[in-house]
Amino acid sequence: MGHFIELFEKKTSKNVRNDPRALEKFRREAEKAKQKLTRTKFQELNMDLFQSTLKPVEKVLENANMKKSDIDEIILVGGSTRIPKIRQMINIVLITVKDKGSG
Repeated sequence: MGHFIELFEKKTSKNVRNDPRALEKFRREAEKAKQKLTRTKFQELNMDLFQSTLKPVEKVLENANMKKSDIDEIILVGGSTRIPKIRQMINIVLITVKDKGSG
């Protein structure tokens, strides 16, 4: 929602952050947009960000002087790791993806 507020403020030169009524309208509209956004469209819009998540994984392997074949298991922790496409991409790049606490 913050992103859309910033865009609105840049476009209109109006500060809406201190207007509870305007903020509520932004919340409602953001919720409507979120409900219309399908998983496929979400993945399409964010693919460049998803791709960028693989670079740190590859960098860690490089810094540790490890090959992908040296990895037996991956434990993903945090909000973004719950996104199915990120899990799939990391799984493809490496080997096994395991939820923290699932086993």
